[in-house]
Amino acid sequence: MATKIRLQRGGHKGYAFYRIVIADARAPRDGRFTEKIGTYNPNTNPATVDLNFDRALYWVEVGAQPTDTVRNILKNEGVYLMKHLRGGVKKGAFDEAAAQSKFDAWKSAKEKGFDAIRETEAKAKKEAVAKELDAEKKINEAIAKKVADKKAAEAAAKAEAEAAENAAEEAPAAEEAPAEA
Repeated sequence: MATKIRLQRGGHKGYAFYRIVIADARAPRDGRFTEKIGTYNPNTNPATVDLNFDRALYWVEVGAQPTDTVRNILKNEGVYLMKHLRGGVKKGAFDEAAAQSKFDAWKSAKEKGFDAIRETEAKAKKEAVAKELDAEKKINEAIAKKVADKKAAEAAAKAEAEAAENAAEEAPAAEEAPAEA
């Protein structure tokens, strides 16, 4: 039986979510499988992988052939590095503790890279929100200034109208008063 490590699609239209499964090469993509060893969600940044590391390593060591995408996922998770390190242990190049320390160093460096990506993305989001807020404040200030100018113009027009009305009322009264005297 030719065993493959491949992705089994789930999720809904436009939002793919995959299970990483061990299946017979002749089985349909979303059909029968031997074992589920993890999940892969490409919709997040960086993509989220939940993998049963020991089972994936076991299947790679017994000869299961991964598809190209799954091979990249397994490389990024360190399965192939651990397989390589275990080969070195079997040959006597170094012991199990040295292999584990090399793997842990690689994994911590990888996590730092992911943390840097997340931090950069969060910072960019924060800056974008700040820029939007500043732009909105400028727009609101411009609107407030226009409203204040309009109200001032209306008040000035109203004051002029009242002054003209008062002047018109005082002028006939002033004309009548000297005529009577």
